[in-house]
Amino acid sequence: MKKNPPMPQRLVASRLGAGGRTVVPRAVREALGIAPGDEIGYVIEDGRVELVRLRSKGENPFAAFGEWDSEADREGYRPL
Repeated sequence: MKKNPPMPQRLVASRLGAGGRTVVPRAVREALGIAPGDEIGYVIEDGRVELVRLRSKGENPFAAFGEWDSEADREGYRPL
């Protein structure tokens, strides 16, 4: 039987609500440097899940305009 890795020194909990929704606790938001509108990701490995920051809302000025969010557009606007 495989042993789970030791629990981290600081455990922060939240409750799963209707529809699988939860609130990301303030301590976690602060640790990741995330705010409303930011993207987060879930790394699933060996029965554990790691929450990671993907992109801040402010990092992509064209995020609200899906038609301007192709790889060609990003390449064209990169020098700006």
